[in-house]
Amino acid sequence: MTHPASAQVAAPTLAQNQAQSAPIQIVALGDSLTAGYGLADKDGFVPRLQAAIAAKGINATVANAGVSGDTSSDGLARLDWSVPDGTQAVILELGANDMLRGIKPEVTRAALDKILQRLTERHIAVMLCGMRAAPNLGGEYVADFERIYPELAAKYGVQLYPFFLDGVAGDLKLTQPDGIHPNVAGVDVIVSRILPEVLRLVDQIHTQHPS
Repeated sequence: MTHPASAQVAAPTLAQNQAQSAPIQIVALGDSLTAGYGLADKDGFVPRLQAAIAAKGINATVANAGVSGDTSSDGLARLDWSVPDGTQAVILELGANDMLRGIKPEVTRAALDKILQRLTERHIAVMLCGMRAAPNLGGEYVADFERIYPELAAKYGVQLYPFFLDGVAGDLKLTQPDGIHPNVAGVDVIVSRILPEVLRLVDQIHTQHPS
C-alpha cells in the first residue's frame, strides 16, 4: 500500500532533479566583439565559449546579444529585450565603440552604470568586461575611460574581467586585417583566458540559487 506521505516526499525530489538538469541561462551583452564580427557563426566568441563551458561538464546556454557598432548607450536602450526574464547571468562587454568614437567617458560611465543598476535590481549575476583606450586619445581620456570599469564593478559588487581583449590586442597574428577584431585563433585565446572567470560566475549563480 502506498502511503500519502511517500507521495509527498517523492514530488519535491523529482522537481529538484528537474531543476538540476535545467541549463543555466547566460546572456552575452555586447558589441561586435561579442557578436563575432567577420567570423563564421560557429567561430564567434559566444559559440566557442559555450563549447568550452560544456567541455567542463556544465549545462549552460549562452545567448548572443552582441550587436556590431553598439555603444554602451545602445546597449542600455535594448537592455530589456536583450536580457529576457529567466536570465541568470550577463557577460557585459560594451564600451569599445564609445572609445573609438571618442565619446565622453562620463557618457559611457552613465550608460554602464544604469545597465548594472537594472541588472542587479533583477538579481542577475554580472561579469563586467573592461576595455582599454587607445593612447592617441590622450592621457586624460585614457585614465578617465579605463577607470570606469573597476569603479563600477566595485560600486555594484560585480565580477570584473579587466580587459576583454587580453592576450589578443596588438597581436596581428590573432586579429583580422582591421587589426582590431579577433580572428578564429584570437577568439580561442579570449575564451581560454576568460573561461576561469566565467566558471566563477557560474559558481556565483549556484551560490545565489542553490538547487
